[in-house]
Amino acid sequence: MKTATPPVESPPPSAGKMKARAVRAPEFHAIGTEKLRVDPQTLHEAAALSAPLVSITVEQYHRMLAAGLIHEGAPIELIKGMLVRKNRAARGADSMTIGESHATVIGKLLELHALLKTHQVHIRIQQPVTLPSDGEPEPDAAIVPGTLANYADHHPGPGEILCVIEAADSSLENDRTVKQSVYASAGIPQYLIINIPDKQIEVHEQPLPSQGRYGQVAIVKPGQNVALLAGPDKRLEVPVAELLP
Repeated sequence: MKTATPPVESPPPSAGKMKARAVRAPEFHAIGTEKLRVDPQTLHEAAALSAPLVSITVEQYHRMLAAGLIHEGAPIELIKGMLVRKNRAARGADSMTIGESHATVIGKLLELHALLKTHQVHIRIQQPVTLPSDGEPEPDAAIVPGTLANYADHHPGPGEILCVIEAADSSLENDRTVKQSVYASAGIPQYLIINIPDKQIEVHEQPLPSQGRYGQVAIVKPGQNVALLAGPDKRLEVPVAELLP
């Protein structure tokens, strides 16, 4: 009668083999590092089904930035609780690009700094403004009182902002509707749209926060001046042609 042979135990894998078998963690991409966008049809279908979207607050947005979940410097802004990629493209161009005319307008806005400084205000270019509790847009420009040092520990809020400016090309419709509603609801005294395609500036004043709109809208064209708010009772007259590309 044969005696059963005990099973031979395999030796434990070497450390080298264990490392080789380790599961590699997936590569992490912060929001804003990849050119991804939601299909508009998906959003329309979600709206039709009354599918709930999850919004975030300004505080949560700041935590995401601090944790590196949103890529630093990405053209992302918080609009009505939603993360939105800012559109700076020329009309008909890739929405992820920056149009030449848009870049020219930004350069011209930057040149206003010296003039505004004499009124004890300054212009911030493509920097956030905080509109509690669910908005932190990045207008192409904002005129605020004081110096840069006054905002070393915070972004300007509604009570500090005199004027916001958007340079609009392919973003024109959004700037006239969504952005206009956001700025009016926050009570910002003056909102300018530098309308690149139509070569004009649309001046919105007398905000009606409860209605999300401005009570007064004027259009100024080359050959006229636009009066930028530079204080409660101060205005800086600038030729329209000097702000258009």
